[in-house]
Amino acid sequence: MKLKITAIGNSAGVILPKELLARLRLEKGDELYAAELPDGIKLMPFDPKLAAQMKVAERVMRKRRALLHKLAEN
Repeated sequence: MKLKITAIGNSAGVILPKELLARLRLEKGDELYAAELPDGIKLMPFDPKLAAQMKVAERVMRKRRALLHKLAEN
């Protein structure tokens, strides 16, 4: 699905068509979570539990960066 980036005040945004909102089970005013994946970005409904888990994972990845790089070599 091709979407266009539009100006919204001093920012930029993407208008999500009704069909996409329905597939994501979202309504106006709901929040989205964007996850960066190796092949792109995944949009999903915001889940506070997932957000807390991601915050912990990011903290661990920052703290143990050297170890994770070493493990990735094997």
